[in-house]
Amino acid sequence: MNLEEQIYLRKSCRKYLDDEIDMDSIHKFLSSVKPLNDDINYYYKILTRDEVNLRTRWSAPYYLALFSEKKENYLTNIGFVFQQVSLYLQSVGIGSCWVGLASLKEKSSEFVIVISFGRSENMTRDISDFKRKQLSEISDFADERLTPARLAPSAVNSQPWYFKHSDDEFDVYQVKQNFVKRQFLKKWNPIDVGIALAHMYVANEKTFEFYRKSDFEEIKGYTYIGSIKI
Repeated sequence: MNLEEQIYLRKSCRKYLDDEIDMDSIHKFLSSVKPLNDDINYYYKILTRDEVNLRTRWSAPYYLALFSEKKENYLTNIGFVFQQVSLYLQSVGIGSCWVGLASLKEKSSEFVIVISFGRSENMTRDISDFKRKQLSEISDFADERLTPARLAPSAVNSQPWYFKHSDDEFDVYQVKQNFVKRQFLKKWNPIDVGIALAHMYVANEKTFEFYRKSDFEEIKGYTYIGSIKI
């Protein structure tokens, strides 16, 4: 199982087979996944399509419903944790997709988002098929080390992450969307940044560190999320 390889192959799946899946390995992986913030409590439930309200034209046999206490950085933490899970699913032949347009039939104040998943016949793509910003657009200068973040999925492909070099670290920012986009993406973009950071962690598992600084640079049009060492 090599999660880093999946970064360069993964695609969001929206067509699934109805095959049953043994959930034991998924639960086992989730028991050892790395959080971005250790002090944020989160949990998940595995649901069927009958337990989810969908506003999509497609559906999946299973949904990973994600829950969290509402603390600073909780959405970014959710993206960080469960993109690792998405990469794991890909590595064992299970397709997945983050689904923002869904809610639960059993209401919960801690519900955040769901990930659809299931067996799929069309799960991978060539790296040339990724429609992404150039490295020079997501950082103060092009740096190949940021390729894993560049390939991360995001809501309506908004790609809201920005990295600024600072000595031997990167300061991580989120793009401030315009008023119209902000109404739709304000909840999802922090998750997207967490997804990009998950890719950076998976590609640099032994050396990755995340922390927040008090002396970060304010950049017009961006919100500081934290800093990483890789």
